[in-house]
Amino acid sequence: MKRLEFALLLALAIAPPLFGQEAAPVDKMEMLNAAILKWTDAPDALPKGAKIAVLYGDPMKEGSYVIRLKLPAGYEIPPHWHTQDENLTILSGALYLGSGDKYDINKAHQLVAGGFHHLPGKAQHYAFTKRATIVEIHGMGPFDIHYLDEKKKG
Repeated sequence: MKRLEFALLLALAIAPPLFGQEAAPVDKMEMLNAAILKWTDAPDALPKGAKIAVLYGDPMKEGSYVIRLKLPAGYEIPPHWHTQDENLTILSGALYLGSGDKYDINKAHQLVAGGFHHLPGKAQHYAFTKRATIVEIHGMGPFDIHYLDEKKKG
């Protein structure tokens, strides 16, 4: 019985500091419907033809960001890597992703709408589409892309 009483007293002594803490300040909430997204040409770091919409943050600065890429049919991103991890969710269409330093369509994996991919930083990979595709990317900035062969960027 004494052990139970001691445990209860200890729990009560610890609880106020844990539960009495104020919540950390929160950035303003972001709520966006797809119809109001502003699509612009993707930065020159990506091959021509892609469109980008920034949903949250600034991918070129430190901190978290969320972007969407609208990729046309037949779009290709040659082998490359990023410094930071990325999380990709396919919203429509299909994205084909392959790992490694060689572009090989036969070794790529198809991710369809609803598919998810966690991409570790510095992992060499490539991507392509066969039909129009929209991909949402969550990451930590600043975003960068390092092509293994800069001449093949497109």
